[in-house]
Amino acid sequence: MSETQFSFLDTSEDAYKIKTKASPKEGVALPYTEEFLTKETSGDAFGMVQDAGMGWQPSAISNNHVLILTTLGGIREETGKALALGFHTGHWELGILATDAAQELSAMRYQPYAVHCSDPCDGRTQGTDGMMDSLPYRNSAAEVMGRLIRSLPQRKGLIGIATCDKGLPAMMMALAEASDLPSVLIPGGSTLPTEGIEDAGTFQSAGTRVAHGEMTVKEAAEMGCSVCGSAGGGCQFLGTAASSQVVGEALGMALPHTALAPSGEPIWRENARNSAKALDHLIRNDIPLKKILTDDAVHNAMVVFAAFGASTNMLLHIPAFAFNAGLKRPTVEDWEAINKIVPRIVDVLPNGPQSFRTVQVYCAGGVIEVMLHLRDMNLLRLDCLTVTGKTLGENLDDWESSERRKRFKAILKDQDGVDDRDVIMSAKEAEAKGLTRSLVFPQGNLTPEGSVVKSTAIAAELFTDGIYRHRGPVRIFTNEPDAIFALRSKGEDRIKENEIIALLCRGPRAAGMPETAQITIALKYTAALKNTPLITDGRFSGFSSGPCIGHIGPEAVTGGPVGKLLDGDIVELLIDNINMSGSLNLIAEADTDESNWSIENGDAILAARKPREDLAIDPKLPDSVKLWGLLQETGGGTWGGCVTDVNVLTEKLN
Repeated sequence: MSETQFSFLDTSEDAYKIKTKASPKEGVALPYTEEFLTKETSGDAFGMVQDAGMGWQPSAISNNHVLILTTLGGIREETGKALALGFHTGHWELGILATDAAQELSAMRYQPYAVHCSDPCDGRTQGTDGMMDSLPYRNSAAEVMGRLIRSLPQRKGLIGIATCDKGLPAMMMALAEASDLPSVLIPGGSTLPTEGIEDAGTFQSAGTRVAHGEMTVKEAAEMGCSVCGSAGGGCQFLGTAASSQVVGEALGMALPHTALAPSGEPIWRENARNSAKALDHLIRNDIPLKKILTDDAVHNAMVVFAAFGASTNMLLHIPAFAFNAGLKRPTVEDWEAINKIVPRIVDVLPNGPQSFRTVQVYCAGGVIEVMLHLRDMNLLRLDCLTVTGKTLGENLDDWESSERRKRFKAILKDQDGVDDRDVIMSAKEAEAKGLTRSLVFPQGNLTPEGSVVKSTAIAAELFTDGIYRHRGPVRIFTNEPDAIFALRSKGEDRIKENEIIALLCRGPRAAGMPETAQITIALKYTAALKNTPLITDGRFSGFSSGPCIGHIGPEAVTGGPVGKLLDGDIVELLIDNINMSGSLNLIAEADTDESNWSIENGDAILAARKPREDLAIDPKLPDSVKLWGLLQETGGGTWGGCVTDVNVLTEKLN
């Protein structure tokens, strides 16, 4: 055992200068009355004691309580210098927004409280065991946030502040559950991009590119210091963090033109102060969130989701918001219908063609600008109430003629030389520029419960007359490390041309449904692997692109036919970007003459086969995630939002 460098008995002289009691505060008193003390709960009386103990002026103590709930992480000095790091930039600066909101609330004679439930970083846990906790965290955090909300008995309203992939959806679930209260969501905004430097998503492929000789270690090491252009905000692309912000504003939960704001900039802070003013208006006019979060609001969010070409993870989150709010959850058929009628009209990374950053989308007008175009297509429910206290239609009228709209578009042109109409455009302009619709939901003998592919993020050159078709041998992996090893290999075990990667045992029951972004990003940005298809019962990062089909159901370990695939089997992927349809089928065993390749042949093979013997729950899966995997089946599984339906669970237990 090594020699101890310190002793707990080492004590400075100053440490002995302690107090064992304090002097009473004179000339002040709590606003107690006889009626209050004799008729209200002891908790209400004791709460005031705690308020005075924390330094609130006793004469100002009231029951006009507002709770500020954030996903703040890390410890910063007032200068911004790090004392203890957070997990990611997305929660690092949220204390600034909370401070601005609290100051505004105090000025309006509210008594603000602030509590925090921090969140993980999906980028940090990519390829690690920590990723198995990512999606289950969302549900656990939403539960904790709900408990914190209910732990302030005199609450009059809520402000939720969050930014990233799971913390923001958790926050929205918690606010939805507490929809009897007025509440406002403040999105945490976007990290600034750095001129001449890769974005945070592209950089995640550095390891695979170095392995294939497409990037040097020196280049990666130097670039990594500048990938994040500012200390706060979500990643610069339309991943799950940015998509969640977009959906929060589209639902009417956040003020117009607050999603994707540049973190740390004056407009970002002003958004927080304005959000506090909006909450005051909602409280004074008795407008709880349940008047805002409606079935029509969910419809609007789905329409905006499609127009942006947002992250496929929203297929998990939007149903969860609806469920917690007691609303109808969208089905696969609902998603298909929306994606067939709504054009993509936003050019943003990773979808292309020019792949503008999220801050540029914000300056082009952001979510409300997109909704202005969608209004003109008669795709929105304009009577929906929003946190402005006005309807969506009224907000759009205000925005259309605003000075703010003109000024931010001018900033985009002056600073970046970008025309706002190249970023957010009409349907006609989008079609002329080759922007395709967002999602396709392939059906077939491998996907009886459905699957999804972000078709708009597949390279245009892979389509012939609007159709992508790939037939090839499948390469099976039942864990992510083996797949990554093959991706980085240049030997015989490398991924070969025309092969289809099948990553199994990544669904909710087997592994907590982790993201496979490490793989999909490597496939896109490594020239030797570009356009290699991937199929999985897991899910993807919002940054993922290429011919990658996920959310395959049922998952392999629960008997899904995808778990019967063998190495060398011939699989066919078909994606029709004109009719927005697709299929995923086994069509032959290895070494079968091409003349005998057919879906009927694949059907017969699957009917005769048993599941693979190596299908298994990940041995490192925590028990809490195993429990989550079981519980989410009561709420409809993946396509139900991975939530627990207590009523169904109760019936099963009884």
